[in-house]
Amino acid sequence: MNQRSVAKRPDAVMVVGGAGFLGSHIVDRLLSENSRVDVVDDLSSGSLSNLAAARSSSTEGALRIHTLDVTIPEFVDVVRLRRPEVMYVTSLLAPTLRDSVGCTKSYAMAVAVFEAAVQAKVGKVIVTLPAAVLYGDVPTRELPIKEDRERRPVGLPGVTANAIIELCESYRRDHGIEFTVLALPTVYGPRQQMNNNVVSAFMAARASLNEPTIFGDGKQTRDFLFVDDAADAASRACAKGGGLVLHIGTGQQTSIKDLWQVIGQGLTATTAVKPAHSLQRFALSASRARLHLGWSSWTTLTDGLDRMSPEKN
Repeated sequence: MNQRSVAKRPDAVMVVGGAGFLGSHIVDRLLSENSRVDVVDDLSSGSLSNLAAARSSSTEGALRIHTLDVTIPEFVDVVRLRRPEVMYVTSLLAPTLRDSVGCTKSYAMAVAVFEAAVQAKVGKVIVTLPAAVLYGDVPTRELPIKEDRERRPVGLPGVTANAIIELCESYRRDHGIEFTVLALPTVYGPRQQMNNNVVSAFMAARASLNEPTIFGDGKQTRDFLFVDDAADAASRACAKGGGLVLHIGTGQQTSIKDLWQVIGQGLTATTAVKPAHSLQRFALSASRARLHLGWSSWTTLTDGLDRMSPEKN
């Protein structure tokens, strides 16, 4: 393995996509653990406002922000200069990157990060990916989904996500770059953009007293994970989970209809035809994450939604 492969909590970390929703929460967590953090983000979907708390609370030199596209040659120079021990990639296949252009960009970003990791002798790369596109619909009796289930990629995003996992395995085998892939369900929490996912869309609808759209009968289920719980798993992956794809989920199913009942507090919603290929039921088992990361979720959906209320932010 790479001589700089990480066996302990790193002193220097780089977060690609660190100005985004999930990335900024990971940055907060790493800074709280006294890591030196470099953020690389082209701000195409992220925002410096997401890093406001990190910028105001970090000690001098603990946080540096590079407004940069990782696919340009200058990115390698930044990685060589800053020499992180661990790199995170948190922006692949984000909701805005799931069309053909976005999927192509996501794969190119993954390649660029691993190539830079090889040249700068980075010990480990941690990648976050949406889990739903890897498996498609799964029989109810086989939920929550475990990692040994056969992947059946859904559409171009699923094919791309699966290809990124194979890319991680290839660089580990051929170049000694350690990796952990965190396969995530629906992550929600403060700093989400409106319509980032169903939770943020519902929260925005409630705030504006508008009726959201529920597709189909609303009985389709999702696994909702609070962002702080996801950031905790990401932090633990710095020194654990090498060479693994790990499901980071609650294992609990919540229907879209029930979600709106909690958020809408009596408000009505409109309905529309459910899109083709929309999953009917989904949840992730965290049994492997408990074993390899010592991680499990702790924030209930009610508590997480309460922390998203305007008066709490």
